[in-house]
Amino acid sequence: MLGWISIIRMGLVQLCLGAIVVLTTSTLNRLMVVELALPAVLPGLLVALHYGIQITRPQWGYRSDTGGKRTRWIIGGMAVLAAGGLSAAYGVVLMETAFVAGLLVSILAYALIGVGVGASGTSLLALLATATDPRRRAAAATITWLMMIAGIAVTAATVGSFLDPYSPALLLRIVAIVTIGAVLLTSLAVWGIEARVTVPPVEKAPLPFMDGMREVWAERKARNFTVFVFLSMTAYFMQELILEPYAGLVFAFTPGQSTSLSGAQNGGVFLGMVLVGVCATGLHLGSLRAWVIAGCIGSAGALALITGLGQIGPAAPLVPAVVLLGFFNGMFAVAAIGSMMQLAGEGREAREGTRMGLWGAAQAIAAGFGGLVGAASADLLRQVLPNDAAAFGSVFLFEAALFLVSALMAWRVVDKARKTRAPQTGGALVPGE
Repeated sequence: MLGWISIIRMGLVQLCLGAIVVLTTSTLNRLMVVELALPAVLPGLLVALHYGIQITRPQWGYRSDTGGKRTRWIIGGMAVLAAGGLSAAYGVVLMETAFVAGLLVSILAYALIGVGVGASGTSLLALLATATDPRRRAAAATITWLMMIAGIAVTAATVGSFLDPYSPALLLRIVAIVTIGAVLLTSLAVWGIEARVTVPPVEKAPLPFMDGMREVWAERKARNFTVFVFLSMTAYFMQELILEPYAGLVFAFTPGQSTSLSGAQNGGVFLGMVLVGVCATGLHLGSLRAWVIAGCIGSAGALALITGLGQIGPAAPLVPAVVLLGFFNGMFAVAAIGSMMQLAGEGREAREGTRMGLWGAAQAIAAGFGGLVGAASADLLRQVLPNDAAAFGSVFLFEAALFLVSALMAWRVVDKARKTRAPQTGGALVPGE
C-alpha cells in the first residue's frame, strides 16, 4: 500500500494538472472576453469542449483497471495536456490577427486538454484508490487535492504578477514554462511508485467495457452519487468562466489583477480544504456529509455577497468576498472527494478505476455544462438588463440556488459515517515510506 511520501508524490501530479488547467479557464478566458472583446460564450464553448471530451473518463479508468500500467497513462496524459495548454495560448494570440485560424487552433487545443486531463487524472485517482489503505483514503484525497489547489493558486498568482504589462510573446513564454515544467515534474513524481506497491491483480478475462459500466451503474450508491456529483459540480463551475470578466467589466481589474483574483479564490479553496482535512480526518469532528452541506450553504451565501458588491462597483472589496467563496467551495469539494474515495473501494473489486471514471465524467460534463450555461446566460442578460453588474449578478444568484439544492441532495446521498468500511485485501506497506 502507498505510504505518505508516495501519496505526496502523487499529489504533485494533481498540482501539475491544476497549474495547466487554470491558465485555460482563467487567464485565456479573460483575454478572450475583455482584451479581444469576444462574447463569453466562445471561451465557454471551448471549455465545454474539453470537459465534454472527458466523458471518456470511464474508458480511461476501465483501461487502467483491465490493462494495468497506470503510470504510462498518467505521464502520457500529462504530455498531451501540456501540448493542449501551449496550443490554447497560441490560439488566443493568433485570434488577434487571424480569428478563424486562431479558433481552429483553439478547438484542437481544448480537445487535447480534455484527452490529457481524462487520461492522466483518472488513472492517477484509480491508482490512489487501489493502492491506498482504506483508513488513509480520506486523508490521501485531502492531501492530493490540497496540492492541486496549491498548484492552481500559486500558478494564477505568479502568472498574474508576471503578465502585466500584457503582451502575446510574454503570454507564450509563461505558458511554455508552466507546461514543460508540469511534464517533467509529473514524470519524476510517479516514476517507480506503481512497481513498488501491491495492487489487485489485472483480470485475465476482463468483461467488455459496457458490461463493466453496467455492473457499476447497477450499484445504487454509485448511481445516486453520480447524480449528486453532476448537480453540485454544475453549481460549482457556473462562475468559473465569468468571475474574471465580471472583475474586469464591473470592477475595472487589469488582466494581471483578474488572474491574481483567481489565485486568491483558490487560496480560499486551499484554506477550506485544510479545515476539513484537519477537523474531519485528523480530529474526527463532523461527518463528511455535514461538511459537504456546510460548504454548499456557505458557497450560496458568498455568491449572494459577490452579487451585492457588484452594485457598489470598483470601490467594493471584491477580493475578500471571492476568497470567502473559495473557502466554502473548498469545504464542499474536499468532503465530496473524500466520500468519492471511500465509495470507489466499495462494491465489486477491480472496478475502482471505472467508478472514478464514471464520477469524473459526471463532474466533467457538469463543469462544461455549468460553465457554458453561466457564460451564455451572462451574454444574454447583458443584452436585456441595464448594466453588467445586474447581468452577472443574476447568474451568481441562480448558481447560489443550485448550491442550496445540492445541500438538500447531499443530506440524502452522502454517507454519514465518518470512517471507511472494513479494509479490502491488499499488499503490504512499502518500507521506508
